[in-house]
Formats: sequence, C-alpha cells, structure tokens
Amino acid sequence: MRTTLAIDDDILDKAKAIAASQNTPFRLVINEALRAGLDKVEEPRKTSVYCTTPHKMGLKAGKNLDNIQELLAQIEGEDYK
Repeated sequence: MRTTLAIDDDILDKAKAIAASQNTPFRLVINEALRAGLDKVEEPRKTSVYCTTPHKMGLKAGKNLDNIQELLAQIEGEDYK
C-alpha cells in the first residue's frame, strides 16, 4: 500500500544510511524499523514499585500542637515574617 508520511530529516538520513550500508532497499529498512517500533509500543510498560517505610516521627519534647501560633513562633522564631 502506498501512503505519504512526513519523516524528520535526521530519521530519513539515518534510514538512507542504513539502507546503503546493508545494501537493502529503503522501503525495507523503513518497514523493519516500523515493525520493531510498533512491537515496542505494544509491549506493556514496565512500572517499578516504589515503597516507603513509615516512621513514627512524634513531636519533640516541649512542643504542643494545641496552639499552632505558639508552635510556629517556637519553630520559626518571633522575628520570622
């Protein structure tokens, strides 16, 4: 089947170079590259599992969560703006 494709110049140059070095027709190089690329696209993507281990951080001694303004003043200092 014939169709028209817009191929980037760098890909066209590389495909022509491969065809010349292997002494094969340009259309065969393009068809093989498309088959390989389409097979790659069809493969399910490998996802890595990311796990974290929770750690109890707790509240430092002398800090109280009941009064957030006071806690922020202790942490950031009175002059923090």
